[in-house]
Amino acid sequence: MAVAGGRGCVRSLREGVLWRSSPCHCDYTATRHFLGALQKLPLQACNTGVRKVHTAPLRTLFLLRPVPILLAAGGGYAGYRQYEKYRERQLEKLGLEIPPKLASHWEVSLYKSVPTRLLSRACGRLNQVELPSWLRRPVYSLYIWTFGVNMTEAAVEDLQHYRNLSEFFRRKLKPQARPVCGLHSVISPSDGKILTFGQVKNSEVEQVKGVTYSLESFLGPRACTEDLPFPPASSCDSFRNQLVTREGNELYHCVIYLAPGDYHCFHSPTDWTVSHRRHFPGSLMSVNPGMARWIKELFCHNERVVLTGDWKHGFFSLTAVGATNVGSIRIHFDQDLHTNSPSYSKGSYNDLSFVTHANKEGIPMRKGEPLGEFNLGSTIVLIFEAPKDFNFRLKAGQKILFGEALGSL
Repeated sequence: MAVAGGRGCVRSLREGVLWRSSPCHCDYTATRHFLGALQKLPLQACNTGVRKVHTAPLRTLFLLRPVPILLAAGGGYAGYRQYEKYRERQLEKLGLEIPPKLASHWEVSLYKSVPTRLLSRACGRLNQVELPSWLRRPVYSLYIWTFGVNMTEAAVEDLQHYRNLSEFFRRKLKPQARPVCGLHSVISPSDGKILTFGQVKNSEVEQVKGVTYSLESFLGPRACTEDLPFPPASSCDSFRNQLVTREGNELYHCVIYLAPGDYHCFHSPTDWTVSHRRHFPGSLMSVNPGMARWIKELFCHNERVVLTGDWKHGFFSLTAVGATNVGSIRIHFDQDLHTNSPSYSKGSYNDLSFVTHANKEGIPMRKGEPLGEFNLGSTIVLIFEAPKDFNFRLKAGQKILFGEALGSL
């Protein structure tokens, strides 16, 4: 069909009829009408002479466009982060010090918006599901291969013995597998990797080298109660000075990261008395060393259980920090503790005193005695008072086992 004597042709997708139009009519208005007609096309098959090709309305393509854009942006960001980590590893091999790149406020807020507590509860329930006998060996073998678990140290090496993943995570060790060092006053409470250690300065604690967090935010505000092992707050003293109870002493810290393949139980690092427990519900972000270098005050954001008391040199505390899929923190002598529970609200904390009228001292713990356990790998933070001549026998980044020496006088 001829129109206005024109010689141009456009094949119609709806009728399959040849249309001829004048070049002078191929202006902006005609193009707009043509595209509008294409958008109104329903899903149909076009005969190409070879096979049928199904086409969707153009408006559907416009609606789907944000999805690949988001996927591409997310993939690009993840790729960039992996490249940055690779570059940092290469520079570390050359012995060059790399200043940490901290996450911005919006990145931390975005991460915290992920329902990690709900996901961790779901994983906890999944880990308690009993596996059929035929599935246990392949599942546990895959975990052992992935995280480098040494099953020769386990009290029970037979994989069929563990009914579910939770039992496998919390497996016990042979008594001779972890001898407790008796020559040094403080031992490692768990297997893991030493992230950082040293003196606490200016009420700030090193999370990893170059990244700190507030001591007061981590342990919580002082309470003016008789059962606390440290003096009440004073407006003229720094928070660090409030914890140091004896003249001439210093405040020390040590951070131990437990990987998923490590022994998941933790023990008493010295002879001390536990008088108080403080539970902070919070986020359950990953606490691996990469995240610790990226998010400032990561340990203050996450759920944690702070045990405080005293030892022969003054104040002593052990804090178990939760992480993604590690909402379950268990303290053997505290049956009232329920972590990652929906009944708690983030930003709050609850206290429990172990000093009662019947027990004026608290709960005595012997060095090496079982203290608690994680459901998966996480972090232990020790903060304690000691004389100035206390020396750590450690190197940052070294692997350490439960029972090995942390330091002594």
